[in-house]
Amino acid sequence: MTDQAYKYLFGPVPSRRLGRSLGVDIVPLKTCTQNCIYCQLGKDAPQTLDRTDYVPISDVLDELTRKIEEGLTADTITISGSGEPTLHAGLSDLIDGIHRLTDIPVAVITNSTLMYRADVRDDCAKADIVLPSLDAADAETFEAMNHPHPNLCFAEWVGGLKLFSKQFSGKLWLEVFFCDGVNTNDESVTKFKDLIEQLKPDKVQINTSVRPTVHSVAARVPEDKLHAIAEKLGDHVEVIADFSRLDGQTEFSASEEGILAMLSRRPCSLEGICDGMGLNRNVVQKIIARLLETSKIIAEEKKQETYYKIP
Repeated sequence: MTDQAYKYLFGPVPSRRLGRSLGVDIVPLKTCTQNCIYCQLGKDAPQTLDRTDYVPISDVLDELTRKIEEGLTADTITISGSGEPTLHAGLSDLIDGIHRLTDIPVAVITNSTLMYRADVRDDCAKADIVLPSLDAADAETFEAMNHPHPNLCFAEWVGGLKLFSKQFSGKLWLEVFFCDGVNTNDESVTKFKDLIEQLKPDKVQINTSVRPTVHSVAARVPEDKLHAIAEKLGDHVEVIADFSRLDGQTEFSASEEGILAMLSRRPCSLEGICDGMGLNRNVVQKIIARLLETSKIIAEEKKQETYYKIP
């Protein structure tokens, strides 16, 4: 059985942070609390703070059971995908279910904005690894970097993350995403250092955009500058930005428009789109499905493989 039989799982795929990672996507495309300027999934999408059952957790666990029966080999099972996973009200049940099925560690990648809620902290605390984001060290930069939901408060968000860091007994790997000129000045770096010292994460992983983004202001931080910032932030800080992806970089963004731009040049298979845009399969599948439904693209079979093109 191929990955196309899976609606909620993607991979396993190689991850610089998590090894061979099986992805679990439990919210619809671009269902999030923010519209970060560096997001590859489009901009100005509707935001929400409402936790609900976006997909049936029993169906997700059924897929995982099948995957395990087929011989799953993975270093982590990673709850992330194409939106903010803590928006799913069944996150706790999902993590419990995964732990019943396998001893593979469970990781949660989150923007951490809902950590002010005790139920979200309790849910995430069941994971083995939590990778929260912290892209701003003050309220002004929070607005500039993350374009948060109007009801999100910087102080409340950071306060919740501090509470979680004290509660969580697993591995806490903090990610800080830098955009040149937005959160890279000396004052911001000093504030980040202070927050990191309070959070006491096991690792700090700093990143910048090496793929096209939908906001031009999300400027890439040069590699030497990013390493200089890492040194200022202290111990246990590593640069995870994959600058090797700059070779052959395209101008495409991870959106309907980006895929249409790619397909306007030549027909591509699903794998070709994923490789060309550097995205996980599940994200691309959702965008492709929407483009097919609206007849913006068509599919045709060539040598037992499906190719997508502009009609």
